[in-house]
Amino acid sequence: MLSEVDGTLQGHRDGHGFLLPDAGAQDIYLAPQEMHAVMHGDRLRVRITRYDKRGRPEGRVLEILERKKKPIIGRLLLESGVWLVAPEDKRMGQDILIPKNGTANATAGQVVAVELIEPPSLYSQPVGRVVEVLGEIDDPGMEIEIAVRKYDVPHRFSAETLAQAAKLPEKLRAVDLKGRIDLRDVPLVTIDGEDARDFDDAVYCEPHKQGRGKTAFNGWRLLVAIADVSHYVKPGDPLDADAYERATSVYFPRRVIPMLPEKLSNGLCSLNPYEDRLSMVCDMLVSETGEVQAYQFYPAVICSHARFTYNEVAAILGNTHGPEAAKRRELVPHLLHLHEVYRALLAERGRRGAIDFDTTETQIVCDDNGRIEKIVPRTRNEAHRLIEEAMLAANVCAADFIADAKHGSLFRVHEGPTPEKRVALQAYLRALGLGLSISDNPKPQEFQAIAAATKERVDATQIHAMLLRSMQQAVYTSANAGHFGLSYEAYTHFTSPIRRYPDLLVHRVIKALLSNKRYHLDAGKMAVPMPAKRPGRAQPIDPAKASTELERWEVVGAHCSANERRADEASRDVEAWLKCRYMREHLGEEFAGTVSAVTSFGLFVQLDALFVEGLIHITELGGEYFKFDEVRQELRGERTGIRYATGAKVQVQVSRVDLDARKIDFRLVQDSEEARLIARAQRDKAGLPAAGRAAPTPVEALEDLRRQDREVKKSAGKKAGKPARRSTKSAAPTAHPVKAARQAARGKAAPKATGKKR
Repeated sequence: MLSEVDGTLQGHRDGHGFLLPDAGAQDIYLAPQEMHAVMHGDRLRVRITRYDKRGRPEGRVLEILERKKKPIIGRLLLESGVWLVAPEDKRMGQDILIPKNGTANATAGQVVAVELIEPPSLYSQPVGRVVEVLGEIDDPGMEIEIAVRKYDVPHRFSAETLAQAAKLPEKLRAVDLKGRIDLRDVPLVTIDGEDARDFDDAVYCEPHKQGRGKTAFNGWRLLVAIADVSHYVKPGDPLDADAYERATSVYFPRRVIPMLPEKLSNGLCSLNPYEDRLSMVCDMLVSETGEVQAYQFYPAVICSHARFTYNEVAAILGNTHGPEAAKRRELVPHLLHLHEVYRALLAERGRRGAIDFDTTETQIVCDDNGRIEKIVPRTRNEAHRLIEEAMLAANVCAADFIADAKHGSLFRVHEGPTPEKRVALQAYLRALGLGLSISDNPKPQEFQAIAAATKERVDATQIHAMLLRSMQQAVYTSANAGHFGLSYEAYTHFTSPIRRYPDLLVHRVIKALLSNKRYHLDAGKMAVPMPAKRPGRAQPIDPAKASTELERWEVVGAHCSANERRADEASRDVEAWLKCRYMREHLGEEFAGTVSAVTSFGLFVQLDALFVEGLIHITELGGEYFKFDEVRQELRGERTGIRYATGAKVQVQVSRVDLDARKIDFRLVQDSEEARLIARAQRDKAGLPAAGRAAPTPVEALEDLRRQDREVKKSAGKKAGKPARRSTKSAAPTAHPVKAARQAARGKAAPKATGKKR
């Protein structure tokens, strides 16, 4: 109590906020009256004033340490002669006043970027000026322009970076080939999606036999060639500075914000077919059992012999005499060898106990104006899995190579469940009565065993979702703690240096080790903000205090992990905006859906036909009280006993779309099946036999409920002294059913009706 805490303010659209402490302690609640003089993103000093009944701290703002300096994106409005900007990010909480001379010729309704002139105070709104006019809200791609600024995604390369990229050669030079293995005659091929533009990996496989007797080796030689970005992007260059700031490419529907300029990402580094390219090769010997018996890394020059798509390779593997195979006849044997080594690696994956969930990914197909035309499931075929296993093998070899050399680097670490999530998962599995659970020190094999044993159940989606949620998010870190989901002792990212900065760093480390040198991080990379502490993890290192090489790697890992999450949030925001815009055309329509998540405030439902998710608020579930069972992850009606859990099938109506909040609301449509379940639940509660009775229609079930309610109210009115309507018959009135039930529970007889009028 009364302790002072520094941190960053996270606003809420409802007017209150939370301070995220620098030290990683529990978030501190700030009431709406504390938010008048501050805005989302400000750094504050707060004093804890009290704790609520659940032990959560509440605070009061003492000091504003630093104002957020980034421009604010919003729509320019003219209300009663006053110009103001309504921020796109509703966490800002306040509209921004704009002087008449600060509109920069923008017109009302346009999307603009605003720079604050005067911050908010206790008695005044913030004042700003327009610094950039983005355009009209309905302009194609406007949702992306908003997202990149809303989430501070770097989207413009510096002039120095563009100048350096322009000076790079168009083709390979003789000096570039020095010290490289020439693999241009090896039929390496790329296999990517139909819409891919940058090709950073090529593969080749051939059968390999070696030795005799007990030492004989039978298997395959697998080559994974990765674009050698590190040859062109050197430490300290403007290209490197911009790549580090971005840390990853950001993928939106119809647009990509690349980590590297297009001349590199789609040109000089991309393994385009029939063009000589520099690469780093992971050359592996894979046994018949799927184990990598030996590997080596070396720089090479390659020439891709073909650009395959996933669907094309899947068609060839499915029919080697089909039209697709006829077009690529000379390469079909190599594809078959790739498929053979993939089957061996997949079998080893199963023996290793790696977790493999069958999840449905979706792809948004947009029209020429950038609006959603349709949303289709992205099916994974044999070609997807083939490339995935080849990339996993190369990444594992890279991690093993670096770990053996005891060199600092970034590992891709995925830890198992925290103790709290483990206990919650154990309770959930016990409640289901599966006869399966996880130990106190769970292994990936246990998760995979549960996934395999439940994949045919109707609630398989719910069970698999709970297994996924119990595990932690993968991060980049200098400490090798293994990869829980893939069941690897060491794992890193080596195969995508065009779009991921950690992969570029791994390439530099491997090159340094091949030259018997050490790679030292640039001290300039430590000039990044202090990362926030994440639940279940140790306190992050202050970049300004990173003194050892290991601490510097940890800072870089935290920076790359944070920017990866930022890219994901920006992509999800754009997809949510597009889906809301799409669903506005379907207001009032009914769809079949599946419950994807259950919360205390309602059900999230994904539409089966459109793959769009929305919320059925708990108030839309009917006129009774629903209780949230956290262990079973379900809502249960207290009166009818009807339950809603993940995986349940429901019929919904699109009732509301909030484009600003990126929210879609559904209304539950009661169908005949649901009415039958409610009626059956009522019969069970009343103790009536189900046999010999026909299932009531929805109208009959509803009328039965109303009749029971009328009888209870009628009896309650009698007790309160209200005159009851006299019957033409001389039947005596019945006792109040609730009172009779209570007295019966106490062992007393129900009071006899006297027949007297009260």
